[in-house]
Amino acid sequence: MSKKKVIVIGGGASGIVAAIAASRSGADVTILEHMKRIGKKILSTGNGKCNITNLNQDIKKYNGNNPEFILPVFEQFGVKETLDFFHAMGILIKDKNGYIYPNSEQASSVLDVLRMELENLNVEIICECKINGIKKIRNQFIINTNLKEYKSDACIMAIGGKAAPVTGSDGSGFLYVKEFGHTVLSMVPALVQLKAKQSFFKELAGIRIEGNVQLWSNSMLLASEYGEIQLTKYGISGIPVMQISRFASLELLKYKKVSAILDFNPQMNEEELKHYLKNRFKHSRNKTAEECFIGFINKKLGNVLLKESGINLNQNANGIKFEQIEVLVKKIKTFSIDIIAANSFENAQVTAGGISTTEINNKTLESKLVSQLFFAGEMIDIDGTCGGYNLQWAWSSGYVAGIHAAMRD
Repeated sequence: MSKKKVIVIGGGASGIVAAIAASRSGADVTILEHMKRIGKKILSTGNGKCNITNLNQDIKKYNGNNPEFILPVFEQFGVKETLDFFHAMGILIKDKNGYIYPNSEQASSVLDVLRMELENLNVEIICECKINGIKKIRNQFIINTNLKEYKSDACIMAIGGKAAPVTGSDGSGFLYVKEFGHTVLSMVPALVQLKAKQSFFKELAGIRIEGNVQLWSNSMLLASEYGEIQLTKYGISGIPVMQISRFASLELLKYKKVSAILDFNPQMNEEELKHYLKNRFKHSRNKTAEECFIGFINKKLGNVLLKESGINLNQNANGIKFEQIEVLVKKIKTFSIDIIAANSFENAQVTAGGISTTEINNKTLESKLVSQLFFAGEMIDIDGTCGGYNLQWAWSSGYVAGIHAAMRD
């Protein structure tokens, strides 16, 4: 019996693993990639170190209209299988509090072993291959490209989302997904920085401060995260901000008002902070308000907080009234800013939104609308938080799509 022919469209993390899984399962596999080489986005993951996965898996680490969609996929190929998969190809892992990296701390190592495995399996890789159209005629997929026409018995679409288009994820393939009748939910930047309305951020650029950030829309709390917040000339960044950015992007898409509440001193509650500042100002010994804040908080941030509280920087500190201290405490603990936009897809690490999971079999990742059409990776309406979760989804979904695409009916 001749081998089943499987074509994988997209040579990113999920597409590469899908090709490996399908080939190991006995299929004749070809990858069609529109960039000059496969796996470019892998090289930028984990700040170039490739955070392969995370041992601390939880459904709460994944987002989408139905995060539970991932569970049957992870049951087939989860963290353990991922570690075994890379170990067998030569990757010695490094565990940093559950964050898993290659011991070399080089994303290129991960891509190199994947490319070697594709070569060992005789997977054909066609780069700079632009898709012009995809049709299914009877039991065969006809893929028209700038190079030639390709035919296959099964097709795995692993085209990525729209984040970081310079690496190849430009969203161009979603046109063909829609032509097959699939619903593509609105796609927005996720794991991205947020832009604020207030002009004082120009004074705060470069400041990093440990704190808490809450995201609100129409009096409803959308998300909350703790960690190192980075203040930029346009707004806020840092891991806690990026974790909640998808929710801001989706609300802004609906033209909702979005605000962020920053707590710059989570170590104390409001009453403790009032008591502390009252004593600090009282015993300031002829210091100005600005001078009194030195040593308490970043100087530039302190000056903005004082001014936003209506306190003159040159005012004598021990003359500051208790009512002024109460206003200042509110500013420190609940500093409200207006979020006007997320940074663009060019700055985003991942895409929120994509193909509706209601139209995909969650055990095989086969389309419910078109037989032998499979999906994998970021193009599905699943996105993870920072820390290796998006790559885990790529590996898992790619492998599951690959093994099922290779199966005979």
